[in-house]
Amino acid sequence: MSNPIIVLRDTTPLPVVDACKWERIGGDPHTVNLNAYTSADGEKIMGTWICTPGKWYVEYVKWEYCDFQEGYCIITPEGKDPIHLKAGDKFIIEPGMKGTWEVVETVRKYFVFA
Repeated sequence: MSNPIIVLRDTTPLPVVDACKWERIGGDPHTVNLNAYTSADGEKIMGTWICTPGKWYVEYVKWEYCDFQEGYCIITPEGKDPIHLKAGDKFIIEPGMKGTWEVVETVRKYFVFA
């Protein structure tokens, strides 16, 4: 292990616009990713995600931790009740989750994919 601790204090992520690979199914949502860290193998990513209102069909292949800073959305796993999420909520999405992610008010969240 060459670098067991990485301090991100001075990170200046470059914005990546509309890089989201999910399928848009409602409205005209647009995204900005501010990736502050990506592992050498590309498997782990951490940063900030901003998304304008709209609806996506999602299929998670990785584990994700989310910390909502702003906004409101509704995530509906297939066959389950909708989950309403707002600023201040922290949650985890497990690999294999399929369903819809509807951004009602522009969302800003910190995320970690692993």
